[in-house]
Amino acid sequence: MTPDRASPALLTDLYQLTMAYGYWKEGLRDKEAVFHLTFRHQPFGSGYTIACGLADAIEYIENFRFYPDDLQYLEGLKDGEDKPLLEPAFLDYLAELVIDCDVDAVPEGTVVFPHEPLLRINGPLLQCQLVETTLLNIINFQTLIATKSARICLAAQGAPVLEFGLRRAHGPDGGLAASRAAYIGGCAATSNVLAGKVFGIPVKGTHAHSWVMTFNSELEAFAAFAKAMPSNSIFLVDTYDTQQGIRHAIEVAKELRKQGHQFSGIRLDSGDLARLSITARRLLDEAGFPDAKIVASNDLDEYIINSLREQGARIDVWGVGTKLVTAFDQPALGGVFKLGAVRDRGGKWEYKIKLSEQAVKVSNPGMLQVRRFNAGNEYFADMMFDEAGSYSLSRTIVDLADVTLRRRIPKDAHGQDLLVPIFRAGKLVYDRPPIHEVRKTAAAQLGKFYSGIKRLLNPHLYPVGLEYNLNELKTRLIAEHRRETDLAPED
Repeated sequence: MTPDRASPALLTDLYQLTMAYGYWKEGLRDKEAVFHLTFRHQPFGSGYTIACGLADAIEYIENFRFYPDDLQYLEGLKDGEDKPLLEPAFLDYLAELVIDCDVDAVPEGTVVFPHEPLLRINGPLLQCQLVETTLLNIINFQTLIATKSARICLAAQGAPVLEFGLRRAHGPDGGLAASRAAYIGGCAATSNVLAGKVFGIPVKGTHAHSWVMTFNSELEAFAAFAKAMPSNSIFLVDTYDTQQGIRHAIEVAKELRKQGHQFSGIRLDSGDLARLSITARRLLDEAGFPDAKIVASNDLDEYIINSLREQGARIDVWGVGTKLVTAFDQPALGGVFKLGAVRDRGGKWEYKIKLSEQAVKVSNPGMLQVRRFNAGNEYFADMMFDEAGSYSLSRTIVDLADVTLRRRIPKDAHGQDLLVPIFRAGKLVYDRPPIHEVRKTAAAQLGKFYSGIKRLLNPHLYPVGLEYNLNELKTRLIAEHRRETDLAPED
């Protein structure tokens, strides 16, 4: 996003504007439509995903405007014959445009699954089309990072995880959004000071190797840092010889204690973290510092953390950077924005479906809602249904990947609808919770799912299905659009 505006209308793909122009020319600008923002696959081979980015999406919709300099730029765009791409009357229309759609979404921190709508927008076709790209940009990225963060924090099993990724993030805006999403996913703090100011996230930091290298000796460097930061002394001990660095840290720690200060601990940033942390813990305990923390960094992710824990590593705090803020092993969520239905104002909904030779890319028609069922304190299934349907809801869900697999929801099961009202006719009706509450929501949500979905490898597949009547509608629409084709050898 540009520094002078929170959410410019030009942060979009050109084809959104050319389609909007086409709708305007065809008299379709006010035709009512419903779109859904979904994703097709769990990221990282995970058994769950954490929804994130709604707060920024709200800000974007609230501030959506075409400014005079935006329109001046659009006026200069040319078509293939070097004529104006967009006529002046359309630019005049854009100058007055504000988003007055209904928007529903799952609250941030909600655990979600493939094909479930994270956001639904209902309103004039042209408006819905214009906001597609930026909504995907915001929610795709933050959902991806929040999920990665949750996986890393679960691997740490309660030990604090610090997000240290700003220097490796995808630009300043990417770094800021990543810090926010990582905190929602479970990180305890960030090194990103701007994120601390903007979002109220706790900030943490120590010192770099350059601090140690500046002085004539490691011992002198630690002593100087302790003098400057007597209550924030975590020494990076691997600039030269790690075990000697630990001993130097202990020597300075004893001086801190004499001065009435608590020694915070050490940081390991290279080498065999399991072996070195075990050695460090022994040396610290023998020196009388059992409360000193051992912080570890060095290209960590959930798999490395899990492996180190299995090796008996004595690490109290994990610093995770590159592989968190860049979603190192899966750089994109792959979210999509698909049309579910259209109608003339006040008319009957006309259901729409996108077909594909790949079953996973066939869209779901209707005005979708997700109902999550629980038994006791555990969620056990999600039902996607059509809110615009005139039929009574069945208690049967049909598996999205295998239509022969059907499950019956018990009559006494309690269900909660996940999509909640955000905007009505363009007016914000949702109270945005503080980021600390969103973080608690994510943790509480994860706690209500069967532990198998949280496995790092081969997680349990949580049941998500289409309500029986919606599946019948989808099947009928597919049949109507399919045509018999003759099979013949390809040329």
